[in-house]
Amino acid sequence: MVPDRGPEVPGTVPPWLQPFDRIASPVRAAWQGGAPVPDALNRMPGAAVRFVPHSALPADAAYEQFIFDTGTVPTRDNLHDFFNGLVWMRYPQVKRQLNALQARAIAETGVGAVRGPLRDAITLFDENGAVLFAPEPLRQALAARDWRRLFVELRPLWQQAQLVLFGHALLEKLESPRKPITAHVYQAQYAIDSVADVDAWLADALDPVHLATKPFLPLPVLGVPGWWPENENFCFYDDSLVFRSARPA
Repeated sequence: MVPDRGPEVPGTVPPWLQPFDRIASPVRAAWQGGAPVPDALNRMPGAAVRFVPHSALPADAAYEQFIFDTGTVPTRDNLHDFFNGLVWMRYPQVKRQLNALQARAIAETGVGAVRGPLRDAITLFDENGAVLFAPEPLRQALAARDWRRLFVELRPLWQQAQLVLFGHALLEKLESPRKPITAHVYQAQYAIDSVADVDAWLADALDPVHLATKPFLPLPVLGVPGWWPENENFCFYDDSLVFRSARPA
């Protein structure tokens, strides 16, 4: 059973979950009420896939290929798969694109003991990815891992930025927030107006050749202004074990 977050009180949903809350709250309530996670997810209208018990996955079938072939997602009764379901419902075009790229790679090279660069990058983003829509100075500071500039000197610019979490393992980790939790960030064009726009834009932007290069940047998510009370004290960013300098070229 999922841990109880307590009663839903306006303003208590953490910032990283707010894009999911319209879906998450009823699904979580159904799970807490005794419904298996796949059933709780299937109660929500408009899903691009159906969720089935993990036992529906044949022992000799590749998980991603099974989803591609059947349009169903094997789902366990745990937080990891709960959040995977939420991402499928919130960003269906992106999930379908990632799944199609995985299935194509499997068809070309087989499952294998090693995923290869493309499948490895897809898995990394699917599990731990985020997308940053931000003004150019913020994007440059992140690329340079200039944390003081990113989070302190340019702090007012974060009002014009949006960090969208995509990785379901990342969302799971944030159920118990810790300072070192770090997303693999895909930097995006500035100015996206809605979740639907995010879904459509990102699905189109996920080019397999580019993805295989792992074009991600590390971002400790609790450093985002407004996401964690402790970062109001700028000494928060002095922890070099979390906010690490870029490696020498």
